[in-house]
Amino acid sequence: MFSYYGSKSKMVDYYPPPKHSKIIEPFAGSARYSLKYWQNDILLVDKYPVIIEVWNYLKNASEADILKLPRLERGEKFKDHKELSDVEKKFFGFIAKAGSTGERYSVGTMNGVDIDHDLKNIAKQLYKIRHWEIKLGSYDEIENTEATWFIDPPYQFGGQEYKHSNKSINFIELAMWCKERNGQVIVCENTKADWLPFMPVKKIQGSANSFTTEAIWSNHKTNYDNVQMGLF
Repeated sequence: MFSYYGSKSKMVDYYPPPKHSKIIEPFAGSARYSLKYWQNDILLVDKYPVIIEVWNYLKNASEADILKLPRLERGEKFKDHKELSDVEKKFFGFIAKAGSTGERYSVGTMNGVDIDHDLKNIAKQLYKIRHWEIKLGSYDEIENTEATWFIDPPYQFGGQEYKHSNKSINFIELAMWCKERNGQVIVCENTKADWLPFMPVKKIQGSANSFTTEAIWSNHKTNYDNVQMGLF
């Protein structure tokens, strides 16, 4: 639906499919895993109010609501557009620049920015999220229901850019919490992390032409259990 810092758009096809009809994303962000399996019973939870406000806006918006939004040009400021509501400006904060944390007030100038394309694409997908449950809250407030838990927190190394960053996370407590979940647990990280025994999945290009190796921990067997770190 929209781009967000740390999005799993490049990685979502590498994660195991859900084993349960219910999917819970405690660090929802742009919810790429849930969007891949959108027909399931989805619960999104995030501590960042802007994320939840934008998701609920999209859940309740019609195609016409999205398609009537202005086609802002590259570099154009939208903060002072009087025809835009507060939540619409927050929504533009995510689509105006790839990988945004939402704190944006003008459209990016990169060649890949195409507001018209993005709005049309989002409008076509609104039907997927009508049945989703979307809540503001912390991961440790969620009932321990049997489900597929897709857990993608701010990374231990590299997760400082979020509004609610890795600085506010006790990773020892988070590791225990992950192990206690009922059902299937999929935890995302990179190979620098040590709070769970993560296995490497894929090397990808990050920001500023840097590279990182995405990693996974799961309480179920995955295709990456026997991958050697030396291969990366």
